[in-house]
Amino acid sequence: MRYNTLGLAGLAALAAASDVHDLTGESFEPFVNDHGLVLAEFFAPWCGHCKALAPEYEEAATTLKDKDIALAKIDCTAEQELCQSYGVEGYPTLKIFRGAENIQPYSGPRKAQAIVSYMTKQSLPSVSLLQTSDALEEFKTADKVVLVGFFGKDDKTSNATFEEVADELRDSFLFGATSDPELAKAEGVSQPAIVLYKTFDEGKNTFEKGFTKDTVVEFAKTASTPLIGEVGPETYATYMAAGIPLAYIFAETPEERESLAKTLKPVAEKQKGKLNFATIDAKAFGQHAGNLNLEVGTWPAFAIQDTQKNQKFPFSSQGSASDLSEKKIGKFVDDFVSGAVEPSVKSEPIPEKQDGPVTVVVAKNYQDVVIDNEKDVLLEFYAPWCGHCKALAPKYDELAGMFKSHSDKVTIAKVDATLNDVPDEIQGFPTIKLFKAGSKGSPVDYTGPRTVDDLAAFIRDNGSNKIDVTGAATESAEGVETDQMPMQAPAATASGAAEKATGGVKAKIAEAAQVVKDSMMGDDDVEDHDEL
Repeated sequence: MRYNTLGLAGLAALAAASDVHDLTGESFEPFVNDHGLVLAEFFAPWCGHCKALAPEYEEAATTLKDKDIALAKIDCTAEQELCQSYGVEGYPTLKIFRGAENIQPYSGPRKAQAIVSYMTKQSLPSVSLLQTSDALEEFKTADKVVLVGFFGKDDKTSNATFEEVADELRDSFLFGATSDPELAKAEGVSQPAIVLYKTFDEGKNTFEKGFTKDTVVEFAKTASTPLIGEVGPETYATYMAAGIPLAYIFAETPEERESLAKTLKPVAEKQKGKLNFATIDAKAFGQHAGNLNLEVGTWPAFAIQDTQKNQKFPFSSQGSASDLSEKKIGKFVDDFVSGAVEPSVKSEPIPEKQDGPVTVVVAKNYQDVVIDNEKDVLLEFYAPWCGHCKALAPKYDELAGMFKSHSDKVTIAKVDATLNDVPDEIQGFPTIKLFKAGSKGSPVDYTGPRTVDDLAAFIRDNGSNKIDVTGAATESAEGVETDQMPMQAPAATASGAAEKATGGVKAKIAEAAQVVKDSMMGDDDVEDHDEL
């Protein structure tokens, strides 16, 4: 008993020493109004991802306390009304508060250092004024990447462009500026110029020509990306948003990843600005190779993903480091850049006939059924293991039946996104999009309740053909009501997550289904996080 008492006392002491503030419905609004900047976590005690976040969140809170940035948490099982008032649909949800009315989502990774970096950026003005040499030197090492503008006081155009870029990218980078020509001279640049300082590769890059918003944004994104980085929880979203293809180098050990990075460095240098290169831990995230149409388990391997078109270009030889030589990969990449490599397309066979009320789409007939016609096409992207998709199925069948007499104007379709490559990057299951006639390049996402009448109204209100069949629906009494589930299942061809997603408790379903997606946001302690 003495041992247990001491253990409980230790836990109590740790809880008392926490730098994360526990808030309730009564204390929440006064707290956020009394603190200039607050990061609030809305959580549930049973949530595995919340448990994985806890030590990272605590560490970040301790570091940020000295910067007068408060971290708080709210137990949504005890404070349901408060959580609902802020639109919390899944756990954990993190939001940034500047008072009770100025709210924005936290969109950074869930690691301590990343949280510190992200919130530090939020605490500063979009552009910090650097008036002395000491201030500049301190700012240059304030984060892994910072941008400093060297502009004359009277150069209103360059200053305005720099501020516009800073406002747009403040979540990603720290921005500083100085008008002192002596500081510019000491840094080896002439006004106007932008210098990007970084803690990797060559240490800094300079931009001195063509000051437009677009060219500065492109410079910031390109120069801030390591020549050969690593895809992981803190970098995946950045690579996906970079706007250029990503070349993956799969290997199981840190030593092999380092060796292959060294081998392929000349290739990466040659293609800098055209492709990003990154190693990836094949042990932790090997299943992602399947998403790139590589053979999972045969390492090392190499593939290129066009992140804009969601096209995959796997290198045919894998399993030996000698296959990934500078010469072989260099030629493959050169061919890719020149357009000589055809994308790999994973597809089920085209159905010989459409048996059910819902039209079945596969990669090979996607263009014909969805794009090349004058119909409004409602397309569900689903996964066979997804509980939400199974619950939606009878309603979706009913919806298709309602539009049967309008088949010349409206198609209700579905595609198994785990077995077919589709042009869109799908983030969750089910994802429902309306490809309306005459505007197929700009599909409309469906985010409303998953009822037959609501879906029919969505087609009527957003489709080009304005077909109205609302009021004819008879909701199926079978299946699980999904409208109040915490969130949709994440898009992944999951193995472990799929097995867990068959549980009976709604909250547990959502938690298990989130494993893959949240692993890339930093939940490294959760099992089955082998998908990107």
